[in-house]
Formats: sequence, structure tokens, C-alpha cells
Amino acid sequence: MFIATLGWSRTTYVEFVTDERMETLLGCHERAFYFFGGIPREVLYDNMRTVVTDRDRYGPGLHRYNRTFLDFAHHHGFVPRLCQPYRPRTKGKVERFIRYLRASFYVPLASQLSPEKLKVDRNTANARVGTWLREVANARVHATTGKVPMVRLEYERERLQSLPAPWPGTLQPAAPKRPAPLPRGYQHPLRVYEKLIIAVEIG
Repeated sequence: MFIATLGWSRTTYVEFVTDERMETLLGCHERAFYFFGGIPREVLYDNMRTVVTDRDRYGPGLHRYNRTFLDFAHHHGFVPRLCQPYRPRTKGKVERFIRYLRASFYVPLASQLSPEKLKVDRNTANARVGTWLREVANARVHATTGKVPMVRLEYERERLQSLPAPWPGTLQPAAPKRPAPLPRGYQHPLRVYEKLIIAVEIG
């Protein structure tokens, strides 16, 4: 699941996914920003590899971020921040919401589909979660704020940055894997050695 929660209104966006690739992450971000009607100035993340490649690389709190992700963040005008490792409470708004989502949405949906021997898949979950967000999750009185998230969103939206034009960047290709060394005395087709030569030249 991709979950994004605004810190003040506690309005939440949810999308079910089947992978954690960069294009999936960035697409979820853009749909979440559209759902909120704007972009916050800071976004807090756990230590996912699609966001940060080397924590504290340049000193305490100075991280090396994924270049593609950082370009995306700059284009949208937000600064990424990282949670403290092994301290889920630093992003407790989302952690608590996961439990709520499971109890209020996922389990009831799975129970509803079970008599027909159907399971919850991405398409089914995404087809239903929008209505649940609109009519249940973001329409309830929030336990912490005592207010309705969607009502507070109308005020928070005034502080959000405007949505920019679509991100014009491209995904950086993954670095090619260096072929494993060949055992001595073992003959291979010529194309295998050609690959090794190319890999050496690139490296």
C-alpha cells in the first residue's frame, strides 16, 4: 500500500500497488497530490531505497537521495525528510492509519468477497478504497484532532503549494550487473566473452 497523510488535517490518500518500482512510487505521489489539491513543503519518509541510497552519507542528517526521486521532489517543490531508523513512532500518523485501514476497510472487504471465493486484489481494492476514503476515513471525527479531516483539508489546502506541470524527467536506468567470473578451463560461447569485454569497458 501507498499511504500519504497530511500532518495537520490528517486527510489520507491510499493506493494499492503490486511493486515498489520508482515509476510506481512517483505515480502514487502525483495522484496523492492531486487528491489533496496541492503539495506540502516537506514530506517524511521511511528509509526506502527508492528515496534514499545512502543515509548520513555527508554527515548526520545529510543523506544521499536517489537522483531520480530528488529531481522529482525539486520539480514539485517539496523537501524529503527521513524518519529515524527503527522508530516507527516518528511517522506514527501513517503507522496508526495502517491498523485502522486493515480493520475498517481491508478485513470487511475480504469478508464480503470470501463467500464468492474471491480474494482482494489491487484492482478491486483500488475500485473500493476511494469511496471508503471519501465516506468513512476522511469523513470521520479524527481521534487525535477531534475534527473531520476533509473539513480541515479546506483550510490546510490554502497552505499547500500549487500543483505544477507534469514532471518532465525520465527514470534513470539501473546500472548493468557485472557478469560473474568464468571458471578456469571452461569454454563458453563467444557472446559470453563479448559481454565481459563490454562490462569491463563500461566499468
